Amino acid sequence: MWILTRVSELRSWSRTEQAHGRRVALVPTLGALHAGHLALVAEARQRADRVVVSIFVNPTQFGPSEDLACYPRDPQGDLACCREVGVDAMFAPDVGEMYPPGSQTVVEVPALAAKLCGRTRPIHFRGVATVVTKLLLAARPQLAVFGEKDFQQLQLVRRLVRDLLLDVEIAAVPIVREPDGVALSSRNRNLDPEARREARVLVRALEAGEREVAAGELGRDALLALVRREIAKAPGAELDYAELCDPESLAEAPPRLAGPALLALAVWLPGREPGTRVRLIDNRVLRPLPAGKERR
Repeated sequence: MWILTRVSELRSWSRTEQAHGRRVALVPTLGALHAGHLALVAEARQRADRVVVSIFVNPTQFGPSEDLACYPRDPQGDLACCREVGVDAMFAPDVGEMYPPGSQTVVEVPALAAKLCGRTRPIHFRGVATVVTKLLLAARPQLAVFGEKDFQQLQLVRRLVRDLLLDVEIAAVPIVREPDGVALSSRNRNLDPEARREARVLVRALEAGEREVAAGELGRDALLALVRREIAKAPGAELDYAELCDPESLAEAPPRLAGPALLALAVWLPGREPGTRVRLIDNRVLRPLPAGKERR
């Protein structure tokens, strides 16, 4: 496996592979790899000849009071993990490589970035859009793979690729979950033991909303009230948001669902370290049954 730390090395590796007729896939990550990331690698392997995984905790997507300092980092574990699953190259730059002195150019997708997580993380998606654009331009892959757990990020990346005319296919992989249903996330390891048990409340709320829609409930406000009641059953959970929106534009769903709607959740839970909190997100696309097919 190639271990690359410079943009010039990544660019040279990718150009060489493509010159030999090999299709290159990029899997961008923040590191602290887990089975969810490995599902992205597996998808990339199915659809490309060579796979490069980037490991970079991007500082520009963390606000001043967010968890950049304590975001999980495991460089040796990431290296071992990439080798074990047969990754062809790992790109692990430092901050100065991705943001050379004097850097001032940013990429923004304002309408998508302002919704959901963007309301409480106002600079987050500017940082995401900027670093993803840099990675795509450095690696020039034919394919890049993202997970559906970060659904807003996925839609934002799709939009910027279309808008900037970037020649890359964006593939999505469904959420990978723990045995108890909790969505896999690097941040899960920062939860205290009781909070980790309470994290199950997110998937319970999603399942409750899905059951109601399958039974014939199409009222947006009624569904969101049900979800909020479910979240409130976990004493340590503080709801950041629960929203129903259009899966592509992320615009608020109509008062009565007329088609697929994204149910998106963000919840704060107590962290392992005293005085800290961990923010978890999860989502599910709810699909109303055709008229006359409701079970209620």
